[in-house]
Amino acid sequence: MKNYKLYFYISLALFALTGILYALQQTSFLGLCISLGFLSLSLGVKHTKTYQGLSFTMVILACVCITLNYPQYFIEIGGFKLKGLITPLIQIIMFGMGTEIGLQDFKRVAEQPKAVFIGLIGHFTFMPLMGFALATLFNFEPEIAAGIVLIGSMPCGLASNVMSYLAKANLALSVTLTSVSTILATFLTPFLMKVLGGQFIEIKASDMFVHILQIVIVPIVLGLLFNKYIKGKTTWLDKLMPSVSMFGIATIIIVITAAGSKSLLTIGPLLILVSFIHNTSGYLFGYWFGRVFKLGEKDCRTIAIEVGMQNGGLASGLAEKLGKAATMGLAPAVFGPFMNITGSILASYWHKREPKN
Repeated sequence: MKNYKLYFYISLALFALTGILYALQQTSFLGLCISLGFLSLSLGVKHTKTYQGLSFTMVILACVCITLNYPQYFIEIGGFKLKGLITPLIQIIMFGMGTEIGLQDFKRVAEQPKAVFIGLIGHFTFMPLMGFALATLFNFEPEIAAGIVLIGSMPCGLASNVMSYLAKANLALSVTLTSVSTILATFLTPFLMKVLGGQFIEIKASDMFVHILQIVIVPIVLGLLFNKYIKGKTTWLDKLMPSVSMFGIATIIIVITAAGSKSLLTIGPLLILVSFIHNTSGYLFGYWFGRVFKLGEKDCRTIAIEVGMQNGGLASGLAEKLGKAATMGLAPAVFGPFMNITGSILASYWHKREPKN
C-alpha cells in the first residue's frame, strides 16, 4: 500500500489528542483514543518490511488499553462470564499449532540434536529459575509471584517462529524447539511449578498435568491428524486458522486484563519492569549459551529467541483452570504482549544484519 504512511500520521494525531485530553482531565475517551492510535499504528507497521512483526503487538496493546479503561464490558455478557472462553480458545490455538507442524519437525531432533538439546536445556532451566529469582527479589504477593514462575515454566512462545524468520535465524530449528518444548511441557511445567511455584502457593502437580493434557496435548494430536489427512483439502480452513489463533490470543489477553484490571493498575508498571528483565536476560543467555557450545550464528539467534519467549496464552489458560485468572494470570497478561515487543525489536535488529558463517 503506497499511502501506508497516512496510518502513522493518524496514530500520531490520536496520541497527541490523548495527551491533550489527559491534560484537560477529560478522561472519558482516553482509552478509546489511545486504542485507535495503536490500531492505526498496527496498520502502518504492517506495510513495512522491517517492523511488520510489531503489527499484531500493536493490536494487543490496543486491546489492553481499551480493556483497562472499560473493564466492566469484558467481564461478562448476558450473565456469561467471559473467562469461560479462555480454555476453549487455548485449545483452538493449540489445534492450529498442530495443523502447522508435522512428524518431520520431530525428526529434526535426530538431524540436529545438539542445537535442539541446548535450546531445550536453556529454556527449561534459565527461564523458570530467573522467574523464581525475580518473583522473590521483588516480593510480589504469593499468587502473583507464582504467576511469574508459571510464565517462566512455559514452552517456547508461538510467535517465536515468526521472530526467527524475521531475524534470519534457523526457522526449521525454531519450529522444532517450539513443537518439542510444547510436548515436554506436559511433564516439565508441573514439575517446575511444584518445585519453584510451590515456594509461594500450594501446587498440585497432578492436576496441572491433567489440565495440560486437556489444553495442549489432545488439541495438538488432533491438529497433527488434520495436518496429515485433511490439510490442503480445505484451503479455506487452512487460511482461516492463523487469523483464528491471533483472535484467540487477543481475546484471552482482554479477558485476563479485565479480570485483573484493579491489580494491574497498581502493580502493572512493576510487572513490566520484571517482564523486561526476564525477557531480555533470556535472549542474552540463549544467544551466548549457544555460543559457548560453538553453534553457528543462525542457530544462536534461534536459541536466543526460543529461550526468551514463552507461551503466554497457555500460562493464562492454566491460571484460569486453577481458578486464579485474576492473580496468577496477571504476569502472563503483561509478559505476553511485552515479549512480542522485545522479540520484534530484536528480530528487526538482526534482520538488517546477515548472519555470518
